[in-house]
Amino acid sequence: MSSNDIQGSAIERLGIRIANSVERWMPSPFLFAILLTYLVFFAALVLGELGIIEQAEGGTAGPLGLVDHWFDGFWDFLAFAMQMTVILMTGFALAYHPRANAILVRLADIPSTPPQAVVFVAIFSMAIAWIHWGFSLILGAIFAREMGKVAYEKGIDVHYPLLAVSGYMGLGLTWHWGLSGSGPLLLTDAASVGEGTVFDMLPDDGIPITETIAHGYGITLTILSIIFASLVLYLITPSGEQARGITEYIPESELFGQETDGGEEIEQSDNEKKTPAERIDNSLVLGGIIGLTGFVYVFYMLVTDGLAAWDLNVINFGFLMAGVLVWTNPSAYRDKFGEAATAAAGIILLFPFFAGIQGIMAGSGLATYIAEVLIDASTAQTFPIIAWVTAAITNAFIPSGGGQWLVLGPPLMEAADGLGVEFGHAAMAYAVGDAHTNLLNPFWAIPLLAITRIKAREMFGYAIVMLLALIPFLAIMLFFLPYDALAIF
Repeated sequence: MSSNDIQGSAIERLGIRIANSVERWMPSPFLFAILLTYLVFFAALVLGELGIIEQAEGGTAGPLGLVDHWFDGFWDFLAFAMQMTVILMTGFALAYHPRANAILVRLADIPSTPPQAVVFVAIFSMAIAWIHWGFSLILGAIFAREMGKVAYEKGIDVHYPLLAVSGYMGLGLTWHWGLSGSGPLLLTDAASVGEGTVFDMLPDDGIPITETIAHGYGITLTILSIIFASLVLYLITPSGEQARGITEYIPESELFGQETDGGEEIEQSDNEKKTPAERIDNSLVLGGIIGLTGFVYVFYMLVTDGLAAWDLNVINFGFLMAGVLVWTNPSAYRDKFGEAATAAAGIILLFPFFAGIQGIMAGSGLATYIAEVLIDASTAQTFPIIAWVTAAITNAFIPSGGGQWLVLGPPLMEAADGLGVEFGHAAMAYAVGDAHTNLLNPFWAIPLLAITRIKAREMFGYAIVMLLALIPFLAIMLFFLPYDALAIF
């Protein structure tokens, strides 16, 4: 398509040009991780040889030392990787319940124009991501696919790659300000922060989510960002012949099978035809009791300890139990987790490679150097912007928000303490940088790509358009939005 063939508004034309360029040049997510590994390795090697960076124990790491850091990094965060995998898989199991899918089909029938369809999916994805990023990633992908199917049936020319981006916007903007945000939740863990750790500048009992996720500052950022992102998506939605529908990516013959949605409602066969073992495996009573017990216990912890109890383990436990309650049948829930493992396979493969990149950056001193250079240039007023930029740059190489936090958190919190910036304020500014550049790195989009049957290069052109459009907005918000004035607890 030549530039003369592109019609529509100036913003729409710009979006199409960027999307077309990215589609030609963007590698697959796995190759992306391999290329970043080489880039970080050689950057650390050169800066080490120049004496600009050094290891925590002193001295610089040569080629073999960097390979050692790379190998060590592969296995440093297995527990955290498991936490992230469980978040994703519980989200998958809940999102793929037949009743959840039936609701999505009804919702997909509401929009009547392409921009409405794109914006509706985005608002849904961003709102759900505040509750649970894994739920949003899977549910957003399913909703994008269902919206594409319904639009095809109704003759609405909606651009399917942009629908996929809309389903991904929760991971690209709002998730790290929400209830499953790994950075703010890691701050609540007194074993990870406080005296005797690299976070020893913080209170011994950690930073409660009333100062981060549940603070008016984070809530205001979330609401205003959803409004702004929705406006941009509305303006860049391709129209007419520029729109490529779902059938250009998924054959029409494959669009309406059970495998593309939540499947059929679970039918309970006659127990008299089952063996005792089968009746136990499918016991609604046994599943219901344990699910209800777990869910009540989470409620008890929140009542007795307040929002301070909300951390990664609690949220994973709560959603695991919610899945048992929703599915009730233990065997059905187990089978759905088996399907979720397929969706999580790409992330399970890539997580060690990105952890290896993190190992090089942390072990060589490269990550600390990047943070310190940016932080040294900040003041109390500009610190939130610097924290955002620091996280954004690092996220391009280390897409795990919690993994980044273990590297960047200490220098960020130390700088915030020295500048008189509230720790919660600093953490939420960091969080937006981590989420924002998910629109550049395809790591977390792997399950969405599998569900929507679209390639990374086909959707990330528009993801990068969104990333660029959000830069001036986020800079203004972080510079002018007051933290203290928005406290609600």
